[in-house]
Amino acid sequence: MTLDNDFARLADFEPMKAELTGIRQHLHANPELSFEEAETARFVAEKLEAWGYEVTRNVGGHGVVARLTVGPGTKSIAIRADMDALPITEQTGRPYASKITGKMHACGHDGHTTMLLGAAQYLARTRRFSGTVNLIFQPAEEAGELSGAQAMIKDGLFERFPFDVIFGLHNHPGAPEGTLLLRSGPLMAAADTVEITITGKGGHASRPHLTIDPVVVACNLVVSLQSVVSRSIDPTQTAVVTVGAIHAGEAANVIPESAKMLLSVRSFDPKVRSLLQERIRKLSASVAEGYGASIKIDYGHGHPVVVNSEKETEFARMVAEELVGADKVSICGLIPGSEDFSHFLEHKPGSFLRLGNGLDSAILHSAKYDFADESLTVGAAMWARLTERYLA
Repeated sequence: MTLDNDFARLADFEPMKAELTGIRQHLHANPELSFEEAETARFVAEKLEAWGYEVTRNVGGHGVVARLTVGPGTKSIAIRADMDALPITEQTGRPYASKITGKMHACGHDGHTTMLLGAAQYLARTRRFSGTVNLIFQPAEEAGELSGAQAMIKDGLFERFPFDVIFGLHNHPGAPEGTLLLRSGPLMAAADTVEITITGKGGHASRPHLTIDPVVVACNLVVSLQSVVSRSIDPTQTAVVTVGAIHAGEAANVIPESAKMLLSVRSFDPKVRSLLQERIRKLSASVAEGYGASIKIDYGHGHPVVVNSEKETEFARMVAEELVGADKVSICGLIPGSEDFSHFLEHKPGSFLRLGNGLDSAILHSAKYDFADESLTVGAAMWARLTERYLA
């Protein structure tokens, strides 16, 4: 009979709290952007090597993969943390604030990396499992369409480091520190980016009748696009179409030749995603045609929907409730943000979790954001217990 004390507990990580806080704050003070994570990767790899892991560097860029096999077990688990920062100038005023102007950990990847390192140290010391654990420290999660997850997969992640299931985690501003949120099925949105170029006929602002004004076309298209979700998508589904930028002209007395629009499109269902593309293309073309303008649409498909497998999510929920209690585990609502962990889940079963970052936490990607160090031991213990449970 396996006893609860045979698996990692929060109390096991309390002695590590100061060390984990120091690591997290060191990473926070020394942020590196996507594809630039050389020093962060070196820092991570050296710790893992010192703890006895088989470490492979430079996987898909600056990615680090650490493997540890214990006992005769044949099962294998992977856990992923992201490492990159964002091009934002920090405004937290913390003593450990970013040392580099224009770069900061505004999404908590410093915390994600630290928690996985904490679990790694514990697992290497206790070795109370039978099988193989793969720890994936991923670069360039914030890189957009060509991100670190895809780069690591292209570099042979699945073939070089085989595993059965994969888990990941992101901090969650607005939820109490140390709480865990899970959801089976779709969790985070697919994110597409659309660039629309409207070409009209430029001319003098005093003679608009001799021109085809692309600014007027763009403004009408912005309003028309708001009907795509409200009048084309089933009200029980969730979708977002946002016009984030319009660029046209440079002078008040000149009607420009062209205008450019940039859209962000979010969805949680492949059929809805396809319908959004169809409606945006047709509506844009018809509005432009109505004004006599021509149009070019570049439709870029970003990360797919994060879809958590039911079995692995239920397993993670069980482990979470054992660790922190059922009152600190809840169902997560749909999140319109995107996450390149979705690419892993297209190939392997697994689940992406959320960890509370505080009710008063600044939002992600804010210059005032900071990861809650109070959550470090919970995240590290969760990964350790999940590994021990899966490889029991």
